[in-house]
Amino acid sequence: MSTTPPEQQHGYTGMGRTPVTGAILPVPGNAELAIFVIVEVILAIVAAVANDFDAHGWAVATTWITAAYIISRGIAKASRVLEQ
Repeated sequence: MSTTPPEQQHGYTGMGRTPVTGAILPVPGNAELAIFVIVEVILAIVAAVANDFDAHGWAVATTWITAAYIISRGIAKASRVLEQ
């Protein structure tokens, strides 16, 4: 049990109104899935418009975009570790 009175507790409150420390993801799902779906929709539009964008180009583009996103998320999370 906490010795701090309820009105002085710190932290975010989730859907159940209990204190949560850390990030709160959007409900339902998460941002990573939304970004991946948006990227694939954009690549589908590019594939429909461009004549020289084939399945190999789609795979290479998805690989590079996903790798760049994962690296950027790692850098963002690493910067938050130093703050704590």
